[in-house]
Amino acid sequence: MDKKVLEILKKVDGAGYEVAIVGGAVRDVLAGAKTNDWDLTTNAKPEEILKLFPNAFYNNRFGTVGIPIEKSESKEKGLQAIVEITTYRTEKSYSDSRHPDEIVWGNSLEEDLKRRDFTINAMALRFINGTLDKEPVDPFDGQKDLENKIVRAVGNASERFGEDALRMLRAIRFATTLNFEIDPDTRKAITANARLITKISGERIRDEVFKIVNDVNSDRGFRLMSEFGLLKLFLPEVDICFGVEQKSPQRHHIYDVGTHLVMSMKTCPSSDPIVKFATLLHDIGKAKVAAVTEEGVRTFYNHEVVGAHQALAIADRFHLSAADKELVFRLVRWHQFSVTEEQTDKAIRRFIKNVGLENIPAMMDLRSGDRLGGGLDDPEGWRLKLYKKRIEDVLKKPFSITDLKINGQDVMETLKIKPGPKVGEILNKLFEEVEEDYKKNERKYLLSRLKDLNADK
Repeated sequence: MDKKVLEILKKVDGAGYEVAIVGGAVRDVLAGAKTNDWDLTTNAKPEEILKLFPNAFYNNRFGTVGIPIEKSESKEKGLQAIVEITTYRTEKSYSDSRHPDEIVWGNSLEEDLKRRDFTINAMALRFINGTLDKEPVDPFDGQKDLENKIVRAVGNASERFGEDALRMLRAIRFATTLNFEIDPDTRKAITANARLITKISGERIRDEVFKIVNDVNSDRGFRLMSEFGLLKLFLPEVDICFGVEQKSPQRHHIYDVGTHLVMSMKTCPSSDPIVKFATLLHDIGKAKVAAVTEEGVRTFYNHEVVGAHQALAIADRFHLSAADKELVFRLVRWHQFSVTEEQTDKAIRRFIKNVGLENIPAMMDLRSGDRLGGGLDDPEGWRLKLYKKRIEDVLKKPFSITDLKINGQDVMETLKIKPGPKVGEILNKLFEEVEEDYKKNERKYLLSRLKDLNADK
């Protein structure tokens, strides 16, 4: 156990209060896994906890006090984590399917566990007389479900989801990240109550979805969301893609568009959830523009343009930051770039400008996921490797007028002209030539071209 967490337990216990570890930390302890997410519960009221920990904070009505601790194993001195300790409580009525209308402080640990979402989260380890009890408090057979790898709601599943509709997404997230199955009655309740998810804010949905996006089993999570009727309610642009066929002559795809999207996200090598999310969205425009030629070839003309505008709407719905919204837009809008060896330097510079130099690695990760999610074995292929090399080479070459080996002063002195628009026009002409062939960026050659260009004018 983290030494700092142990100190908190000892301090609360030593002050005469009950205290126990709850939630995911209990699952990890029972499974013998390391945990960094410590949640505690106690019969001490928030104001009593604050007296024990002067650096703690309490700014909510749910009885949760945050205690900052320095991470014991961190190499960065002073790096902090937050241990949450919550007073026993019961909750009454959830008229908005998001928050309890009334919170009452509870009298016992067992009473507190009744309000929790799933049996595997409704276990606790008491800390008594300076020692962690080895026998969990487990009123709903969470250990059994943990052993059998089952996600099961505490008590009546529909009641739990009516209290907080986000729990339906949490059920899928646990099934995804833990590789568990969802109990049949809990599955039925998710399907029956799916519409309640529309009462949940975009931020809360985003946070749960992104935890699934970043998991190695992310494709399974999205299939479950679609199967239960949740995905169509907050990401209809993705859900509608399942069943949009891509297999046809002259195409390498082996999946429908929806399956391709989730497989691309799954195999995208980026560790950034925003890049993975953009990879999920990269072909959503195909559902709107899908067509079939007389020869039976499936086409998706301009899907990247249509999809980019859909991605902007999704970014707003999920309340992404301005920077994340811009990145998602650029990745979706410009993902359909050609990697043929005939590409000119000018075309590659145009690609860099459209995508943004800082976003090139993200775009390459998306393209790798796109390839693997389309059924190819190689994440790059020789053309993409060559394209990356071309980008590196082009970046070493002139990229603006200021990189030319001559300047406005040279133009005026050689042509005996005064400052004015003509100087800029001539420099722009020279720059266009150099963009096509960087070898022309030699002072001697450019000076020799000045009189020709002046004569043209």
